[in-house]
Amino acid sequence: MRPPTRSVLSGAVAVAVLMAGSAACTIKSSGASPGTRSQAPASGKSGTGTAELADGSGTKVALVPGGAHPYFQPWKAAGAVAKKKYGLGDVTFDETSEWDQQKQDNLLSTLAARGYNAFGVFGVSPTDINTTFADLKSQGFAVASLASCPAGGTDKADFCLSTDVEVAAYKAARTAIDAMGGKGTLVHLTGNNVDANTQLRIKGVTRAVKESGGKVKLLQTITDVDKDLQTAQKAVSDLLAAKGNQIQGIVTTAYNPAVAAADAVKSSGSRAKVVAIDDDAKILSAIKDGSVTATVVQNPVGQAEVGTWALALLQTHQCTMRDPGQIIDSGSFVVTKANVGTYDSARKAKTEQLKKQFADTFLVCK
Repeated sequence: MRPPTRSVLSGAVAVAVLMAGSAACTIKSSGASPGTRSQAPASGKSGTGTAELADGSGTKVALVPGGAHPYFQPWKAAGAVAKKKYGLGDVTFDETSEWDQQKQDNLLSTLAARGYNAFGVFGVSPTDINTTFADLKSQGFAVASLASCPAGGTDKADFCLSTDVEVAAYKAARTAIDAMGGKGTLVHLTGNNVDANTQLRIKGVTRAVKESGGKVKLLQTITDVDKDLQTAQKAVSDLLAAKGNQIQGIVTTAYNPAVAAADAVKSSGSRAKVVAIDDDAKILSAIKDGSVTATVVQNPVGQAEVGTWALALLQTHQCTMRDPGQIIDSGSFVVTKANVGTYDSARKAKTEQLKKQFADTFLVCK
């Protein structure tokens, strides 16, 4: 995933204190009964309106990843749920076959020509995507950067809703180090080296290792192994063959090497403690049988559902962003054998918290 490029707001952002003369944004889906409306504490700077979407029937949302990747598949179902829940004109999921910024731009233009007027986008190029966002905004469209944020200090989208990948990688490395007994050698498997997101993940893992006070050595950081599962499998196989007896822990911060490491450690009988990323069925099964210690899951469903809802409020001009270009952490969660059956409840709670934060803090509604 691409990186946040400035401080990501924590999920624990405090709700501003109610001030005289201001009213709260409230949240309700289009089809809910009046009795289900939930009153949220208001910000002193909030508008006098509501974050209850009045009429989303004219809003057509396109969720557009940078290319094919298993991470984005939950966006499909989440978009369909949001369409029904909020009474939207349409929600579509569309992706290019290749990770190419120009092809993504062409796809966005095609979707706009088909009447889509709100876009949740994972940009292919973090250095160029702001040009795309600015172009979409100039045509009057609402735009969200989902699961990624532009590189540099500026975000031309209305908001970015993304995992704080440095924090997620730090959590993963800390969990691996704890499982290792606080000492030994650790290997980090991750994605494309030129991706700024990868650099943030490396930074998070490095910070966790540094905190060990020299008791943990980062034996190797292996990048560029998230292209596909076959690439990751070869990298893990080669690693275990060459250095398996030196490794006490493996932390993976990209999807394909996580699946590959889970398989390889189990089949080889390695005693290395593995901490993975995301919740592929193989990884969850390996946590249950003990061959994988933990995984750090993200919140793609929350990104798609909350992103779609907020885009509809912006596109209907019912609300505006208090701080355009706001970057918000969509959450990351450590899953172990103890909570492998219940972790999704924490993720769902985070999604509801995100909606409340938008209503209370991030949006100004008329």
